[in-house]
Amino acid sequence: MSLSDMIDPFSRAHTPPPQTLGRFVLWALRGAWPVLIPAGILSALGGVFEVMSAKLLGDVIDKTLSSPASTVFADHWLFLLLCAAFFILLRPGIAGLSAYVQSVVMQPNVFNLILSRVHRYTLGHSVTFFDNDFAGRISQKEMQTARALNDVISEVIQAVLFALASVIGSVWLVGSIDWRIGLALIGWIVVYGLLLRHFMPRIRTRSKARAAARAMVTGQLVDTVTNIKTVKLFAHDEFEDRAALDAMSTYRERFIAFGYIASAFRFWLMALAGTLPVLLIGGALAFWSQGYVTAGDIAATGAVAIRLSQMTGWVSFTLMGIYANIGEIEDGIRTITPDHTLLDAPDAPALAVPQGRIEFRDAGFAYGREEGGVEHIALDIAPAEKVGIVGASGAGKSTLVALLLRLYDTEKGGIFIDGQNIAGVTQESLRRQIGMVTQETAMFNRSALDNIRYGRPDATMEEVIAAAEKAEAHEFILHLRDHMGRTGYDAHLGERGVKLSGGQRQRIALARAILKDAPILVMDEATSALDSEVEASIQRALERVMEGKTVLAIAHRLSTIASMDRIVVLDQGRIVEQGSHDALLARNGLYARYWNRQSGGVIDPQEAAE
Repeated sequence: MSLSDMIDPFSRAHTPPPQTLGRFVLWALRGAWPVLIPAGILSALGGVFEVMSAKLLGDVIDKTLSSPASTVFADHWLFLLLCAAFFILLRPGIAGLSAYVQSVVMQPNVFNLILSRVHRYTLGHSVTFFDNDFAGRISQKEMQTARALNDVISEVIQAVLFALASVIGSVWLVGSIDWRIGLALIGWIVVYGLLLRHFMPRIRTRSKARAAARAMVTGQLVDTVTNIKTVKLFAHDEFEDRAALDAMSTYRERFIAFGYIASAFRFWLMALAGTLPVLLIGGALAFWSQGYVTAGDIAATGAVAIRLSQMTGWVSFTLMGIYANIGEIEDGIRTITPDHTLLDAPDAPALAVPQGRIEFRDAGFAYGREEGGVEHIALDIAPAEKVGIVGASGAGKSTLVALLLRLYDTEKGGIFIDGQNIAGVTQESLRRQIGMVTQETAMFNRSALDNIRYGRPDATMEEVIAAAEKAEAHEFILHLRDHMGRTGYDAHLGERGVKLSGGQRQRIALARAILKDAPILVMDEATSALDSEVEASIQRALERVMEGKTVLAIAHRLSTIASMDRIVVLDQGRIVEQGSHDALLARNGLYARYWNRQSGGVIDPQEAAE
């Protein structure tokens, strides 16, 4: 194993992330400490060596003055050789090793360790979490949190520990020269600490506000770009520009507020740093004039004073960056770490589907409201039965499917598959047993092959092609070509499949579901975007795919589900009718009214509500 592999960058965290800063840091960095601790020791050793450099400088001067110029090298050759070895070999060696550990072993791995853990936890949130926020803002928070924490750890090791070791060593050095100079340095350090104590919390607070405003800008821009076709169709460039400018204006105000505190901090910092050389060198000169210190002591004290004065600015701005990053980490924690609201039981088994029987047992769900959603759904779907779900917009069709997929937990009653309550099995095993084809097909900006293979990642190329052929997608896929010159199954489809027509996207989605070959198939307007000729061929393919599977098909175009074994009619969240197509027509109820008004068309929600 190479040194760069000493931290596993993708190791899992086995507990949820804590919501307090200190515990979150420990959670995010668990497993990295065997590298972080030695890296900190190396950095501190580099700080000690800086003080040793000043000490050796003073010793060289004292030894030089103690011998005649003609015999300096002869009298002190061993000491001078050791000094040369320290400056040429030992000091650069420690600095180089420290830089290697931080740049190669630590930083790349720690960043990915944090990001992978944060991202895994974010993926575990319910659909509601993502519905309530901008996609761009959430992804921004993930990256922001990982980058900020990685920067904090790097700066603490690289700057803070280095500087702390330098300060402690400097106090020891000047104190050994004269205790009064050491006491003066300690007093200066106390004042410096009070300055940091005053400014750093304010920097932290304003940084947090700035980070939140920046994330809102990102979310606004991503939301606009994601829906750019809608923006163009409604000619709302000016409207979106104004929304973006409002978000940017808030960010600008927060940035300026941060700039005020940063400017004040810089002024007082430089003023304080300027007093250090005057204090230490002036004191050393005064004591030299009284015979208490040597010329070499003055040089050593001067070197320490100049070095600490320079380091003060560097370390202070590093601390300002650390506190700014801490503000961003806390902002990310607030966004990302809320408790998961849809959890598997600790000992939840995987769902087994030997038959495919689905039972809704007095199931109800209203999205936490008093009304809406569905209620008192009692529905028993036999294995391999084909059931159509119809109803006006808002009748509860999509809610019914979402509950079956356990995107939400029922608030009343339960849903059972082959006698197993889906609330008691793992969510992943449940969704692996259900194939889904929606009206708004989800496409990744990946190749056609990857999008189809998403149904079963281990599928062979032959199996992918066979699924595409069944979905009537193979021919048009062969003619695809993207902007990078990739063709056929290697061509990328663009974000959300924008480079395909609606019918092509739906056929890709059908191929994906065919490849998944789950025992339960759910279709939500699966052929709504297809022209009549293609729809006919797809319907034939779907009939073959549906053989032996339990099927729920949502449709507004009633002709697509007329041949189903049973049709369930929803109205205002309740089942009001169910039966075969012919039986429902003979009943002359709500379904018959839909059918008569359609003539093969689509339900008019306004008419259906009458």
